[in-house]
Amino acid sequence: MVSSRPSGRRPDEMRRISLDPSFLKYAEGSCLVKYGETHVLCTASLENQAPPFLRGSGKGWVTAEYGMLPRATQERTRREAASGRQSGRTQEIQRLIGRSLRAVTALDLLGERQVIIDCDVIQADGGTRTASITGGFVALYQCVSFMVATKLISRHAIKDLVAAVSCGIHQNTPVLDLDYAEDSAAETDANFVLTGSGGLVEIQGTAEGVPFNEAQFAEMLALARKGASELMALQRDVLKL
Repeated sequence: MVSSRPSGRRPDEMRRISLDPSFLKYAEGSCLVKYGETHVLCTASLENQAPPFLRGSGKGWVTAEYGMLPRATQERTRREAASGRQSGRTQEIQRLIGRSLRAVTALDLLGERQVIIDCDVIQADGGTRTASITGGFVALYQCVSFMVATKLISRHAIKDLVAAVSCGIHQNTPVLDLDYAEDSAAETDANFVLTGSGGLVEIQGTAEGVPFNEAQFAEMLALARKGASELMALQRDVLKL
């Protein structure tokens, strides 16, 4: 059977995924993540103080910042710093990344410290937010391992793995890990954030035209679980878990 996907992939086939940990010299954790032609550099930076709303609580925090380089896309996009404010899309994505990573972190074990995950999109071809979460986890895990190794904390604060992948309905077929060509033409686009134990952190799904039904949603969820399992196997491999 000839695939109807622009890439020629099977409906349940991911793009080629790679995770390159310890990519930067100075960050407490870093990872260059590639979902096909989508490339994101994720770094984790440790701050030895909690944000003001947690002062005196004994708890730490994990947050994220997200941005795209001007030529990450086919045409140059203006740096958001030049306009003096972040777009709503940027704010939404970085909040999603932060929520996803906090879901698998024992914040009380961090003490009053903050880990900032920076996700910089070098090249965009669909799935930048899902790649940011998957690569951001690798950077976060390395940062927490640094905290253990330097005796800032007594034991590891990461409770589980977390990874994210997109699914959608393209030409009436549920498919896994959409690239831009599919994303721009899909009838439905959804992002799934899952944990190693099978928990669902977040699902973002939108029908662009014809509403999807429960059976199609179940198919997309099954595809997402398959994709997340493959992503977590890579995370375990590069982190030697």
